[in-house]
Amino acid sequence: MPLLIRLVPIVFVLLWSTGFIGARYAMPWAEPFVFLAVRFALTIALLGLLLIAIRWRAMDRRQAAHAMIAGALIHGVYLGGVFWAIHNGMPAGLSALIVGLQPLATAMMAAAFLSERLTGRHWAGMALGVAGVAIVLAPKLGALGGVTAATLVSAFVAMLAISAGTVWQKRFVASGDLVVGTIWQYVGGAALMLVATFAFETQTYRLTGDLVFAMAWLVLVLSVGAIFLLMYLIREGEVAKVSSLFYLVPSVTALIAWVLFGETLNALQIGGMVLTTIGVAVATRRAQPGTRARASK
Repeated sequence: MPLLIRLVPIVFVLLWSTGFIGARYAMPWAEPFVFLAVRFALTIALLGLLLIAIRWRAMDRRQAAHAMIAGALIHGVYLGGVFWAIHNGMPAGLSALIVGLQPLATAMMAAAFLSERLTGRHWAGMALGVAGVAIVLAPKLGALGGVTAATLVSAFVAMLAISAGTVWQKRFVASGDLVVGTIWQYVGGAALMLVATFAFETQTYRLTGDLVFAMAWLVLVLSVGAIFLLMYLIREGEVAKVSSLFYLVPSVTALIAWVLFGETLNALQIGGMVLTTIGVAVATRRAQPGTRARASK
């Protein structure tokens, strides 16, 4: 069992990285917000069936409301931002790189809302991470039409949203039933996506094999598998330690995108990715002991 527990972070990173690939397969055939609304509705139905087979504890209204807020941030704003950016042309690997800055933002939010202490290493890591992203983005700004101010803002808002949702989940919902809490999260995410699709989209789609495959993969592997692992890690571990896993996602996603889509990174951009990874590692490493001490109280 200890070996299986140690494998959870590795499995989580591998599964989470495929989410950007699933978005790449789905986005040519459906608008992002309606796609996510359907995905969340299917996930809610699937998890509802799971409740029949397991023992579970209901959440009180306050915790359910907090779970919905966390879900609106983690699933709604985060995924909505990433999918919208990819739908409008941003490469999957680049979107993953931007979201890979999430540990830095999470560390800063944890300092503000969970009383975690920011050290000089955090600020140094932030500087390295921002420099690395700038290096990776610079050659792409003029080379790819999909990399625009709007798609960049969308990706960065998504990154901030999952950071805020992670902190919110740890502070207000971490002690609740895992399955029930996840269902309420998806209720919050689905509600936000329904508002977004009726406000900004036409709810049109083209039913293709890629769209069906992406939906099945994202519901079963990401919305159930990876999210359960993330909620487990948040509940059992420290926010800084959990968020540090995300710095591995850009490299794994870029490798998968290279195999499946032929997306490339030149030597300078690869160097920028390495710099970003180092920055996130430096920023998150020293946040863990303080968090661990508070978690043991």
